[in-house]
Amino acid sequence: MNLNLQPPSPLEYFATLVGSDDDLPLLEAATSLALDEYPELDVQHTLSEVDQLIERLRRRLPADAASLHRLWVLNQFFFRELGFGGNVNHFHDPDNNYPHKLLQTRRGIPVSLAVLWLEMARGVGLVAYGVNFPRHFLVKVGVSTGLVVIDPLTGESLSREALDERLQDERQSAFEEEGFDAPLDLYLMPATPRDILARMLRNLKDIHQTAEDWPALRAVLDRLVVLQPEAWEHRRDRGLVLAETGQLGAAVQDLELYLARAGRSIDRKAIAERVVQLREALRG
Repeated sequence: MNLNLQPPSPLEYFATLVGSDDDLPLLEAATSLALDEYPELDVQHTLSEVDQLIERLRRRLPADAASLHRLWVLNQFFFRELGFGGNVNHFHDPDNNYPHKLLQTRRGIPVSLAVLWLEMARGVGLVAYGVNFPRHFLVKVGVSTGLVVIDPLTGESLSREALDERLQDERQSAFEEEGFDAPLDLYLMPATPRDILARMLRNLKDIHQTAEDWPALRAVLDRLVVLQPEAWEHRRDRGLVLAETGQLGAAVQDLELYLARAGRSIDRKAIAERVVQLREALRG
């Protein structure tokens, strides 16, 4: 009998983790994003490190601790004692998106800090969610007095007035384009684990695209295609990267699928012309 004992590739592992929205393991999936750059990374070790932090936190809380007290102890532990915060001097470092690096440096960006914070919040019994707020990821948690919205970069609790102020430019732009002013609560809807992973991957996509690091960008786009298979712009973007790296046949497949599925996209003519060019190049 010929048994295939090959371990899954990083992409296959990621696909297994995000195959279903039911109990999608956010921290594990987020940690696995680093495997393309750090192939020797032990994902389970990172999960164990976070479990140990949660256990330290639990020992500080009585079993009947109120939710507001749990939140206060968590934030003291996370932001003051452990010292998590923003990597303001190197905001566009890819390492800011990797939980195992955050545990080493205590520095990251809002969405990656939120992934760790959410894991710890839920570990001590808080009902907490990520919030895909424009330009700056947030978290929110239910307590006895209502809903608290927190900036995961600083631990600051944000009032509705502060949130409205942060939204001013976004609302003005949306009103000009769509003709209506969306209420604040619409911007505070819970983000699913899939939403959060997509935001992390889009961050990495922007970093690698700016650096013209095509292999790293291709790896990120492979994950976005797996994560959001019907977001056809990921196929388009991967097709363009494949063309840049000389993989013309695969590029044509992605771009033609985009044209077939994306409807009346504004770039349809340009992509169709690119496909013609690639087909001509394939014919030699």
